[in-house]
Amino acid sequence: MDKRTEASQAPVPFPKTPILKTPTHVQGLDDILRGGFPAKRTSLVTGSHGSGKTTMGIEFLYRGALAGEPGIFFGFEESEDAIRGNAATMGWDLAAQEKENKFFVMQGQLDADTINGDFSLKPLLAIISGKAKAMGAKRIVLDALDVLFLIYPDYQRVRAELHILSEWLSEEGMTVLITQKPSENTPRMQFQDFFFSMSDCVISMDARINQQVATRRLRVVKYRGSGFERNECPYVITDQGIRLIPISRISLRHKAFGARISSGVLRLDGMLGGGFYRGSCNLLAGEPRTGKTILASTFVQNACKMKDKVFFLSFEESQEAVIHNVAGVNVDLKKYYDSGLLHFQSVIPESMGAEEHLMQIIAETEQFKPQHMVLDALSAVERFGGKQAAFDYMIRLLNFLKERGITLILTNQTSGNDAQLEITGSGVSSLIDTVVFIRYKQEDGELNRTIQVLKSRGSAHSNQIREFVISTSGLDIIDVYVGQSGVMTGTARKIQEAKDDLESRKRNTAVTIKTAEVSRLKALAAAENERRQAELLTAETVLASLQLEVDINQQRVEELNVMRDRNLISQPVKKPSRKRVNPKKVTGNG
Repeated sequence: MDKRTEASQAPVPFPKTPILKTPTHVQGLDDILRGGFPAKRTSLVTGSHGSGKTTMGIEFLYRGALAGEPGIFFGFEESEDAIRGNAATMGWDLAAQEKENKFFVMQGQLDADTINGDFSLKPLLAIISGKAKAMGAKRIVLDALDVLFLIYPDYQRVRAELHILSEWLSEEGMTVLITQKPSENTPRMQFQDFFFSMSDCVISMDARINQQVATRRLRVVKYRGSGFERNECPYVITDQGIRLIPISRISLRHKAFGARISSGVLRLDGMLGGGFYRGSCNLLAGEPRTGKTILASTFVQNACKMKDKVFFLSFEESQEAVIHNVAGVNVDLKKYYDSGLLHFQSVIPESMGAEEHLMQIIAETEQFKPQHMVLDALSAVERFGGKQAAFDYMIRLLNFLKERGITLILTNQTSGNDAQLEITGSGVSSLIDTVVFIRYKQEDGELNRTIQVLKSRGSAHSNQIREFVISTSGLDIIDVYVGQSGVMTGTARKIQEAKDDLESRKRNTAVTIKTAEVSRLKALAAAENERRQAELLTAETVLASLQLEVDINQQRVEELNVMRDRNLISQPVKKPSRKRVNPKKVTGNG
């Protein structure tokens, strides 16, 4: 067999075709479902009493109607008036949509005492079909459908009616949402497993109590032909409907840092390499009363001076207490609150669950649209319901703010034990961009503060420990001063500085005296050098004069010799006399 024959007989890959989806328009749910419920198929929502199943069904239909897709709500537990009333509490005007023929509420409450076992779903489903065709319905919710099947005396009849329902759902081609309570381990409730198997998408909603705090969790159990967020996701039921914040939706959408913004303390800006980055997450950690809130408030004051809007979230002090306390250190927040640039929210952590806290902050943030947020304090978040609740809250809040480029200033109370210091206290250290650590330093009967930058992502920063001072004039950071025992603060620093200043002045005096002595010696040496130079000049002059005389005399001798030589040549030579000499006359002694 040649290669062409092999190629012709090779299996042709079947192209992947994504399933069509119908958006729920429920905030966060479409991200978890990666698009919405499967279109023209059946989805199941199961959950206990109070978990929000009916609310999800109504919201699915109402927001679909607003988007131009009519829907039908068929409820088997609550009356039509109750459905409309519950919707109105969330601002959903069902009557207006009903007038436009985009929403229809059908009451399916059945009395088991008056309906015998011969009751069939076919007439009921025919009514729904007729209404769906008349209004062009694309969506339908069958709320508490499990209640309907409780009227049948035996399971065989239940199975027969379930098959009728299944065929009807397939033929209608609408996007169907069924709600039911969790199955009980009884033969009569086995039909609920049928809902599970016939549904292409199954969602479990759970309301629970965690450390006396009510929480809600949603999880997608299955979704045929589609990926989905598999982890549990916290949710809340607000006055605007169900709200979810899945991590998967926002974890990769963080904005890049913006320009620098001052912390409000000039020397801290220097330690940070120019201040905090806009859109960054910054932590002010330290022991109680070290000045974390004051430092955060100083940042707020500086930001508001620049006409930026700031959202101040306090879990430990009231708005009035924060404004009053920081006013004592020359930080005026009241005028910015009055001007509308500063928005406060002061709540007790135990007042609601983590999800309610989170959704409330998100709603207020979206309404106020701040450039910066202060959360005081991170250490209080565990009071929402434990470490896991704190982690869920913080990871979603931080991602939400980073996605929108909002600068966050966190404060966190630490134990002061360096060996076991966990800066954030909630396991979100990887999302913290800058950590400023303030702690006490006790020496010589005083308690002072030091400040240092432990971390500053994407920025060169100081590695020094500085003294942090709080006074009525505001905050200040004093230049680093290191003694033999390390960084010195307070009175000990002042005493040591005075000692060092005295020693410095002594050294300067000694240098001045020695400089004068050197100058004097240099002057004496210069004078002595001038005197010797004069003597040398005189000696050189005398030597030159003597040398001149020698030269002149030598020249004279030479000239005489020349003249003598000339005379000898011009005169005849005389012969010597031959006269005899008397020896006696010569000696003179006769």
